[in-house]
Amino acid sequence: MIISTSSIDDLIRNKNPFTGHFVVRPSQIWGKSFPDVASINAYASNAVFDAVEKVRQGERETVGITITGEKGLGKSHIISRIRHRLQAEDNALFIYVSKYDNLNQIKYQFLQTVASSLRAIGSQKVMQWQEIASALINEAKQWNYTPQQYITNIYPTVLSKYSTKGVDKFTELVLQAKPEITNPYLLKAILWTLSSVHINYANFWLSGLELTREQAELMGLPNLKTEDREAEALKSARQILEIASNYRVPVICFDELDIVDISDSGFTTAQVVASLAKDLYNSLKRGVLLLTIYPNTWNEQIKSLPQAEAVIDRLVSEQPNRQPIELRYLNSDDIVAVVRQWLQEFYEENKQIPPHPLYPYDENKLRELGRSKPTVRSVLKWCADNFVVIGLYPPINAVEPYFQSELANVDASIDELFEDEAEIANALWFAFYSLIGETVEGITIEDIQEVEAIPADQGFIDFKIVGNKGKVKIGVDVIQQPGGKGVGAALRRLIEYRRFDLTCGCLIRSRPINPGAAVARDYLRVLLQEKGGKWVLLQKQDIKPLLAILFLHNNSEEYELTEEEVLAFIKDKKIAITNPLIREILSKPAVQNPENLTDDEFPISIPQSVSDIVDNINLNLAISS
Repeated sequence: MIISTSSIDDLIRNKNPFTGHFVVRPSQIWGKSFPDVASINAYASNAVFDAVEKVRQGERETVGITITGEKGLGKSHIISRIRHRLQAEDNALFIYVSKYDNLNQIKYQFLQTVASSLRAIGSQKVMQWQEIASALINEAKQWNYTPQQYITNIYPTVLSKYSTKGVDKFTELVLQAKPEITNPYLLKAILWTLSSVHINYANFWLSGLELTREQAELMGLPNLKTEDREAEALKSARQILEIASNYRVPVICFDELDIVDISDSGFTTAQVVASLAKDLYNSLKRGVLLLTIYPNTWNEQIKSLPQAEAVIDRLVSEQPNRQPIELRYLNSDDIVAVVRQWLQEFYEENKQIPPHPLYPYDENKLRELGRSKPTVRSVLKWCADNFVVIGLYPPINAVEPYFQSELANVDASIDELFEDEAEIANALWFAFYSLIGETVEGITIEDIQEVEAIPADQGFIDFKIVGNKGKVKIGVDVIQQPGGKGVGAALRRLIEYRRFDLTCGCLIRSRPINPGAAVARDYLRVLLQEKGGKWVLLQKQDIKPLLAILFLHNNSEEYELTEEEVLAFIKDKKIAITNPLIREILSKPAVQNPENLTDDEFPISIPQSVSDIVDNINLNLAISS
């Protein structure tokens, strides 16, 4: 057997551009995407581009488009193509909806997604929020400043000279120019996004979340009562989209609709979202609505909705015969084009010139694949499995490349993920689940349980770790929101040990609790000083691998991996058992003289890697000797 030692063959042996890239992630919708062959399913993406142009020219007010395709046919690839094309132009805003954690609060979740999407970078290399804000002031003042000029020069000068009254003045001027804006606070929050100091608070408020009393008063923004959020959310989302539509055409994409979840009213994810899209179609001043969905979901769920005709009319408003656009399977020419494009970018990125553009594949074999009418996903999977030069072997560990791919995706979107309490809690849950039967920090983990609670208390404690023959029951709650009221509500439950059958409450949080949040701080004092609970600092470097392994597990079917293989990989690589955050949650709270205190004298546990702990022990031994 002859082993090639050329640099290009060494590259192929050590790096596979196809492995782990079968599923498009949100980070690839927003950031660097997969190589795209624009001719494949071009009729589907062109329908969206044509709709944007019709709306922009005033030929249509609102257009609904639905794309159907079997699993793996490239629906999310098309959304990625649309996003990147629109980003390069200057006539649309892009909003991407793919998470539906609570179907009973879909309007509130939609508002949060709108706000999150508008944080993404737009065509002018700033956040889409900032493009809208600068356009509003420019129109009111008859100016022509760029968003960068507002951010770096105008706002710092205005805020330095007039303090917050400068933003109040801008708000009044815009309201005079645009009397149709009925919510002045919404407008003010949008204008606050041009302040680099206040943009995170503004976005948080625009998401429907609560600011601390001091911050809300400083920015002149009222906090809604929690019970009013769902009722007001769709109004706020509509107003935001109406304001934005004066300057850009909103393109709202609903993806991942085929999740098997049911609302309390008995409707599926697809049905709930389709009804929301119908409401948006009826109320939007301008916009394009895009849904991607499986054919069976369309036929069995959307067509069975009450008033299905009204829903369908709006979701396929521009399509012939009121039918969705169907994606096609790949043919031989498509497969060759896809592989050629992927390899071209791979070799250019690694500064290599292959013997031929399809190396190491044989073009005839690629064309043979086209006879079976494969999906994009199955072709990429075949390429990953066959990316090898004769005499060279693929990686021994089948899971590692997928984990590394997920880790790279997490790293690209960690800022957004770091605020996602649900995903962080899910990642911690799965990490502890993988440790059942193991002994960590003196605790033998036996079970990970949901906390039994009445409806009013549900969702405040994420899960419970049970160990040491039931003697240890740690309630874990991830709380990232800055507002005092929500934090206080969660901490109130975390200290109710008898009520929720806990022996210890553990708060996971990355930021301090505002000095003005007296109730929350009082509950925190009880947790830490009276109940023997703990506050573990959440750090990005600790949660990244746990999020990656969660996403790997969630997509294991796409990667053709079993849960057993994923769990074995976690154990083999010691991803969970050596994770500083996991170990700190399980460690005993420092009862006396804690080393780490917040500015308010609250003890906080800061996770350390195992190597750091060993280094500290060795240092202490050296000093004492």
